[in-house]
Amino acid sequence: MVCAETLRRQDAEGSITLVCAEPGPPYSRMAIPYAMSGKIDESGTWLRKDWGHYEALGIALLHDRVTGVDSGARQVRLESGAPLSYDALLIATGSSPARPRVPGLDLPGVHSCWTLEDLRRIDPLLKPGRRVLLLGAGFVSCIILQSLVQRGAKVTVSCGSSGRMVRSMMDETAGGMIMRWCRAKGVEVLTAGRPTAIEQRDSGLLVTLDSGKSAEADLVIVGTGVKTNTAFLEGSGIAIEDGIIVDQYLGTNVPGIWAAGDVAQGFNCCTGLTEVHAIQPTAVEHGRVAAMNMSGHPTPFGGSLSMNTLETLGLISCSFGQWMGAEGGKQVRMVDEEHFRYLRLEFQGDRLVGANTVGMTNEIGIIRGLIQTKLRLGEWLERLTQDPSRLAEAYVACAQGV
Repeated sequence: MVCAETLRRQDAEGSITLVCAEPGPPYSRMAIPYAMSGKIDESGTWLRKDWGHYEALGIALLHDRVTGVDSGARQVRLESGAPLSYDALLIATGSSPARPRVPGLDLPGVHSCWTLEDLRRIDPLLKPGRRVLLLGAGFVSCIILQSLVQRGAKVTVSCGSSGRMVRSMMDETAGGMIMRWCRAKGVEVLTAGRPTAIEQRDSGLLVTLDSGKSAEADLVIVGTGVKTNTAFLEGSGIAIEDGIIVDQYLGTNVPGIWAAGDVAQGFNCCTGLTEVHAIQPTAVEHGRVAAMNMSGHPTPFGGSLSMNTLETLGLISCSFGQWMGAEGGKQVRMVDEEHFRYLRLEFQGDRLVGANTVGMTNEIGIIRGLIQTKLRLGEWLERLTQDPSRLAEAYVACAQGV
């Protein structure tokens, strides 16, 4: 959506078509949990509230699905059968739930929660007291968890073989705090075992884990990660690893084709590597930069900052950059288990390169600023090693050259 709008600002006359694989207006997946909780209705998930917005900008919404790309002929193949020609093509197909190979995953009552259609199937089943089992304890599952509890469901979370919650963004201390917090709020957390089978019983669904444990549920929601939507690009000549490989201008190896969002393997400003960053701020900036380059205005992408902010039943946790540590770097931690407060700072040289926080919201903007600006801490590095709570003081002093 951001790409289409930016293109229109750069080119008042060009033809812009947005191919939407799902019916209805473009919407934000990030808003689905809020719709599930009842805080907003479906229209609250729409990216632009006025249907006339697209017509006014001359953006054609085409509700169809792309099945392939013929880069030689500069055409995309549509499920409806008609080809669609292009001069410039942006691939922003995002990602889809990665479903484990478990017998019974296709039973009634077993769902993913990724689209509005998923929500429409799940919503009638969510009644107070209903037993809901979440398979997976990652970022997406923890967002859904909060909505389920707000709807009065009795929630169980299965962490899988790792035994940790949000392990892709939190270390063991932070993940352990989130787990204890959830249990204190009445959520059952299973810390060992992958699901091996789901069976239909008179009492509901029975999920068996390879640890030997089992759990009963009225509804099972699968949240075991995502995968990039690139299968339709087979034979296109577009280079793909974890996602579509893009250069500093978000262009692919095929002329006239760009990629953005969850599907793009772009530059990480912290590590210097190309990685898939499945977060909304990165997707938005990708869309803007890609549009500038598609319209003939060379604009390099400065790189994305890996950052996630999660609210779990009222507890705010964040991860930034190289939170797991940089080679040859230095670490400092501040832990308050009793009050669910945690701060982990990772340094390389005298620069902050990563962090984990739990229950500490005042530091979020400061940490982001220090990492993105690559501000040198100088003598403040030693002071923070002794007392990491002086982070705000350090930022102000270093920014002013004190």
